[in-house]
Amino acid sequence: MFTGLVESTGTVLTLEPRGESARLTLCVGQMASELALGESVAVNGCCLTVTERDLHQQTASFDLLTRTLRVTSLGDLQAGSLVNLERAMALGTRFGGHLVQGHVDSTARILDWSQHGQDHRLEVTLSTENQGLVIPKGSICLDGISLTAAEVGPDSVTCWIIPHTHQVTHLHRKRTGDLMNVEFDMLGKYVRQLLAAQRS
Repeated sequence: MFTGLVESTGTVLTLEPRGESARLTLCVGQMASELALGESVAVNGCCLTVTERDLHQQTASFDLLTRTLRVTSLGDLQAGSLVNLERAMALGTRFGGHLVQGHVDSTARILDWSQHGQDHRLEVTLSTENQGLVIPKGSICLDGISLTAAEVGPDSVTCWIIPHTHQVTHLHRKRTGDLMNVEFDMLGKYVRQLLAAQRS
């Protein structure tokens, strides 16, 4: 379980194909000394397992399943790409953001990524099948970042990004047209599932 509060960023060193799967190796800096094999880390909002680490090189590696490559944007990563990182939350610590599982629901393309004064406007696509899973002032997780949906249209969601979030996440590298991983609010997904079960 995660909170959507990005701890740091990492740099992609390699994305090595392994049949239909792949191994992702990141330079994670000081975080490498805090990671254990088998630990869960959200990489651009996708929960991955640490399968190898090198303390000297400050790297961590993750194995990506075929399905992970298919339903997330991780397969598009290239050497030098910047990714958002968050370790799984610990019990007894202050809880910020919102409940994030690290289970990517879909990808969304950036429609608008523009600066307005000190802030930035981020508008991403919203597919028809996911309408109703995000509400105005509700939570949405984009590439592992817990954000508030300021505006919800029939086919898009708009969030406003403060300078701090712009600086400490990978967002300063993003461009209009890029894909982002999306995880919708868990409560909304449960409510939709319960209502669908009642109707059937």
